[in-house]
Amino acid sequence: MKMIAEYLEHAIQFERLAAEEQDAGVKKQFEKQAAAYRQLAAKRTKELGLDDPDKSSI
Repeated sequence: MKMIAEYLEHAIQFERLAAEEQDAGVKKQFEKQAAAYRQLAAKRTKELGLDDPDKSSI
């Protein structure tokens, strides 16, 4: 579970960086990195038989 939370924390950090970035190329790279971390979290969640963290209600 800790790994999933860490993946999501990284995704959020990259999403914040992307939101603040002015350079379109850098912004796109931050967005790609955030998406990659979210995919890792979803994959790990599925492997553990848990609900998708992006689709579960908070």
